[in-house]
Amino acid sequence: MVNTLEWTNDGVRFIDQTKLPMEETYVTCRTYQEVADAIRNMIVRGAPAIGVAAAMGIALGVRDTDAASVSDLERQFERICTAITATRPTAVNLFWAARRMRQTLASVANLPVAQVKESLIAEAKRMHAEDIAANEAMGRHGATLMPASGGVLTHCNAGALATCGYGTALGVIRAAVEAGKQIHVFADETRPFLQGARLTAWELVRDGIPTTLISDNMAGAMMRQGKIQAVVVGADRIAANGDVANKIGTYGVAVLAHEHDIPFYVAAPFSTIDLETPEGSQIPIEQRAAAEVTHMAGKRVAPEGVLVENPAFDITPAKYVSAIVTECGILRPPYGAAIQRLAETAAKSKPV
Repeated sequence: MVNTLEWTNDGVRFIDQTKLPMEETYVTCRTYQEVADAIRNMIVRGAPAIGVAAAMGIALGVRDTDAASVSDLERQFERICTAITATRPTAVNLFWAARRMRQTLASVANLPVAQVKESLIAEAKRMHAEDIAANEAMGRHGATLMPASGGVLTHCNAGALATCGYGTALGVIRAAVEAGKQIHVFADETRPFLQGARLTAWELVRDGIPTTLISDNMAGAMMRQGKIQAVVVGADRIAANGDVANKIGTYGVAVLAHEHDIPFYVAAPFSTIDLETPEGSQIPIEQRAAAEVTHMAGKRVAPEGVLVENPAFDITPAKYVSAIVTECGILRPPYGAAIQRLAETAAKSKPV
């Protein structure tokens, strides 16, 4: 399994996803500022992964403070959280992680400073382990939705690289293959950052799962030809009504799937559901640099002076989503009620 990120005594260690698939290299971020840069610059990416990266960045920053008292530590903690959560606005896991770390700090504020620091490090490590377990559970649930044989389309990368291990959408595919299903994956290249071409294809080839890479504008043709039996994607934020924010291009895939009567599934941990955002139009959409569109592999492919739109995400309305797969089970429409029931159950069993 790809070791996407891990806590070490020297700092937080990441596989550098900007170098894949040509180079498998790792970087160690030794300060919380370096962790923030790694998130912002997409050395680490994927909603679950950047959530845990945020927690580890906060723990790293707190560990290295010179706070003499817990009250001083709390002040520095808030400054660290502000820097980490300012990196990327769409993935709610980033803010979920900061909230969990804040709750942990509040629960141990009566302890000596050294023990408070150790508690925050332990919480970040716990979130890492929880993410892998959640992905594996998600995979088991979602595998039941996959066809016994046939093509499954995925968009962007929602695999081990987007999580702490195993993956969300690719976790569903992995679990289906492990259960004996004959899955052939069609991976959208996912312009402009090419997460499908660079990352998803790399993961699946490593796993020996049959994979065909297609350009984004081929998806409809593949569906019409009967090559696609299901679509499964991840999510960066799911609104309380089931609207889904995911990598730009997901909305188009969902509409195409609907037109061709192909089920469209979303796989995401409960931490990706934002109960405080009623519907998708209220989800902030990250705007990224124009150079990601005008250049490819460092080479300009568009004329100087052209205007560029580069939103990193789009919103897929809940009406196009056949089911949402979480570690707690499969949610079906109407999503507002299903999500509320899940939230009530989760609130009784563990921090959310």
